[in-house]
Amino acid sequence: MLRAPTAYQHELEMVTLESLVPSDHLVRKIAAAIDLEFIRERVAHLYCADNGRPALDPVLLFKLLLLGYLFGIRSERQLIREVQVNVAYRWFLGLRLTDKVPDASTLSQNRRRRFADSGIYQEIFDEIVLQAMGRGMVDGRVLYSDSTHLKASANKNKHDIVPAEQAPAAYLAELEAAVGADRQASGKKPLKARKDDHNEGGSGDASSGKTKQVKVSRTDPDSGYMVRDDKPRGFFYLDHRTVDGKHAIITDTYVTPANVHDSQPYLKRLDRQCERFGFAPDMVGLDAGYFTPQVCWGLEQRDVAGIIGYRTPNHRPGYFYKRQYVYDAQRDLYTCPEGQELSYHTTNRQGYRQYHSDPRQCQACPQRQRCTQSANPTKIVMRHVWEAAKEAVDARRLTQWGKRVYARRKETVERSFADAKQLHGHRYARMRGLSKVLEQCLMAATAQNMKKIALLLARFLRLLTALCHPYPSQCGLFKRVSV
Repeated sequence: MLRAPTAYQHELEMVTLESLVPSDHLVRKIAAAIDLEFIRERVAHLYCADNGRPALDPVLLFKLLLLGYLFGIRSERQLIREVQVNVAYRWFLGLRLTDKVPDASTLSQNRRRRFADSGIYQEIFDEIVLQAMGRGMVDGRVLYSDSTHLKASANKNKHDIVPAEQAPAAYLAELEAAVGADRQASGKKPLKARKDDHNEGGSGDASSGKTKQVKVSRTDPDSGYMVRDDKPRGFFYLDHRTVDGKHAIITDTYVTPANVHDSQPYLKRLDRQCERFGFAPDMVGLDAGYFTPQVCWGLEQRDVAGIIGYRTPNHRPGYFYKRQYVYDAQRDLYTCPEGQELSYHTTNRQGYRQYHSDPRQCQACPQRQRCTQSANPTKIVMRHVWEAAKEAVDARRLTQWGKRVYARRKETVERSFADAKQLHGHRYARMRGLSKVLEQCLMAATAQNMKKIALLLARFLRLLTALCHPYPSQCGLFKRVSV
């Protein structure tokens, strides 16, 4: 018999918030594994001690932000609406069913004013990594790095083309020292000083002094116009991320405009992790974009075994490959496919040693059209002063253990980016400006680390409980585990 349903929405019921949250909910696992109480002490200096209205608990504020990143809620207003109706979120925040949820403007204004440029986002990220290290989930022995793009909140058609001075590379001093030493060892005169080395200010900064025309967004000038193969064109940011090889815990994240090459900030960020967390990495796994002389040389100097993917050479169809010119290290010369020897000529400012052929032999060579079409005619082969470091890194890639280490990139850093884009709203920049996008990337990485730590710990405890069945509470091993 069909009956009309009875409305129970206005009946008074005796329930507890604890009973309404499932025992296996993600927020329960995170609350059991992660301690966020340190935030209150870290931001105490940003609050007035004896004046003003009582402040909202900063731990609650950051828990609210982290909930948005954990569950991919991009809008702060939508986040507040979700907290109002979701008992699991209220439980995680420590709010009762009848407590008023903070207003969205309170959340956004604290983020924009009080916590802007405070460094608290980096401190929270670092503390979560340290908590993971304390549980043995991070060892820093093998590190994987890569970058991904986030679409900036800017129309790619609204831009100005302006001249921009090219900043000097971070490794410029080391490169100039290497070039000077190489020229001296080869009996060459030192290169003339750069014109801007002795500027009117007397600073002596080695700047490139070159300018190029770049596209600058009118909406978000901090973003960079990205032009890469198989990538969308427009204004983007790059999130440079490093993960630990043990459990894919993120150990570093750093943001640059999309027109900055992946290799430029890499060594500096690697040194930052070693200094901050005490890492002593044995190996690093990188994709082909990092296969540059400065990265290879920097890794060799730091006694870190770099395993870097194969980089397809820029090859002109119909010409010989560079690998067909064989280098003789003992005699310091190249031999072309036709057997002619190319001797050392000079070392340029960019760090490349030039090896020239004999134009008299090239004039009558039957393979000249496949080798060079210069008017002299002379074939020039370039070899970087740090080429030995590149060859050492490339040789590691071909070893069996190198192949195994490199294969884990797709399970670690690539998987980390995939999860960030699919589950944590990492496809788009939520805000404008480099510092605010860095805030987003740090919070997203923190949320991913919290989730990873909580799930790993829950899985370990389930396994331990199964091993101790049917009396887990009486198992001595179980008692020694710190939750």
